[in-house]
Amino acid sequence: MRLYDQPASGNCLKCRVLLRQLGLPYETVVVDLFRGETRTPDHFARNPDGRVPVLELDDGATIPESGAILLYLAEGTPLLPPDRLARARVHAWMFFEQNQIEATIASARFLAAAGRDRDAPEAFADKVTRGRAALETLERGLADGRPFAAGDAYTVADIALYGYVHCAADAGADPRAHGHVSAWLDRVEGTAGFVNDLAPFPAHVTARPI
Repeated sequence: MRLYDQPASGNCLKCRVLLRQLGLPYETVVVDLFRGETRTPDHFARNPDGRVPVLELDDGATIPESGAILLYLAEGTPLLPPDRLARARVHAWMFFEQNQIEATIASARFLAAAGRDRDAPEAFADKVTRGRAALETLERGLADGRPFAAGDAYTVADIALYGYVHCAADAGADPRAHGHVSAWLDRVEGTAGFVNDLAPFPAHVTARPI
């Protein structure tokens, strides 16, 4: 397998975490989305939306979108329960992550790193406010004593949420300010084979003139 990857992307981090935890061999191809390398004909052929991550299987088939990659890789493993209701709960948290975490915290994190928060302060503040509200939702979801997002077991829902929740402080929304979220982060990081290798944004992003 081949993972088209960007080391500073939380969405790509999710895939790397799962590949390592499942012990699956793969090749990494770094694609610099900040220099337009995802907007080429070759990459559009892998993902019509021109983003990373993209997983290329051994037969050449490609799977874009971090959530789709996680679900594909986790099929048949304990990280994706076979029970219909349990699986729906995993899906629910993954959909929540894309709609409420990735859309707010991930976006605000990039804007802050690139200095663009100063260009549109009201829009940036709105993303931060909504990102904090999303963390409060996760806090409520974990408040019933469950160790992981979808229940008693660690699943791909936890990996999906971790990708941007753990670095939300970069966007002005500290996840460690929430007791249940903080304890959940520690449990995720304590799972077997877990490695967080999220890289800083490249210098040509953080140093760009505004």
